[in-house]
Amino acid sequence: MADRNAVFHYYNADIEESSSDTDIKTDSASKQNDTDPEEKPEIEYRRTEARSGSLISIIFVSILAAVLLGTVIYSLDRRNTMFNKVADKNQELSLVKSDNVRLQAELESRISAKNVEDYAENVLGMKRIDSKTQIKYIKIQTGDVVNIPEQEKGLGAKIKGFFEKCVEYFRG
Repeated sequence: MADRNAVFHYYNADIEESSSDTDIKTDSASKQNDTDPEEKPEIEYRRTEARSGSLISIIFVSILAAVLLGTVIYSLDRRNTMFNKVADKNQELSLVKSDNVRLQAELESRISAKNVEDYAENVLGMKRIDSKTQIKYIKIQTGDVVNIPEQEKGLGAKIKGFFEKCVEYFRG
């Protein structure tokens, strides 16, 4: 097969000589029948060259697309990893919550009044008190006399008292 960068053009001189499209169709059909099978139309080969900048830009764009694709795949993988961690932690949280409910029920059953009473009687050797031993009487003085204890004087009062005594002494 021919080179991929080659462009092929078919050149037919009879088509250029005719003036209208209808003439082209009829002339070319009649000429094809009249020509020898060994005579082949002339084919021109023209080679197109790729620009060197276009090859570099194609490589650059391909690398950029691969990097972007890799980045998207990496971010999706990280997101899935985080979602899995969150799901695991939520499952662990639900297990811990159910265990907490169980422990709360067990704690409530242990601190019930009946259990506390049994523990006090059997383990600690305590006895249930009756109403007669529970009452204690206290004597209260009911007089109208109120005794106020003498308070200690402050420094200013002591000095004032000393001057008053001195004045009384000199007056006689």
